[in-house]
Amino acid sequence: MKFADFICFEAISVKLKAKDRKGVVRELAQGLLDAKQLGSDQLDGIVKAILKREKLGSTGMGHGIAIPHTKYPGVPQTTGTVAVSQGGVDFGSLDGEPVYVFFLLVSPSETPDNHVRALEKIARLVRDGTFCRFARQAKRISEIKQLLVEADDDLL
Repeated sequence: MKFADFICFEAISVKLKAKDRKGVVRELAQGLLDAKQLGSDQLDGIVKAILKREKLGSTGMGHGIAIPHTKYPGVPQTTGTVAVSQGGVDFGSLDGEPVYVFFLLVSPSETPDNHVRALEKIARLVRDGTFCRFARQAKRISEIKQLLVEADDDLL
């Protein structure tokens, strides 16, 4: 599985405005809705499902990265986006540090295998210090896209 298979490049943001967990999740999900990856009738339910998942344990992995995610019925395919917060957000991260780079992932509950594969792909990438450093410094959407293409081509 490649990032191009599930990341919606049109929903990527390098100017995340939200300042809290709920706001981040809503803003990222709204980006997927605006890019026509989600239905308007799904937005609130997806946000609630992700926030419910966050109550089980933060998806803030440390080192400035978080991967909020959920499986949701009726979503047509596994889809996700990436966003960068220039100031960082308190996301209840495992290391207690702010999160600067977010991957949001939403998958159909009917196909959990793709969800797991996409999470594995993201988890491998965020262990790469080079990716994390460049993603956090990104000022243009094209920079995030290029990082994901390079990761797909094993160039990182």
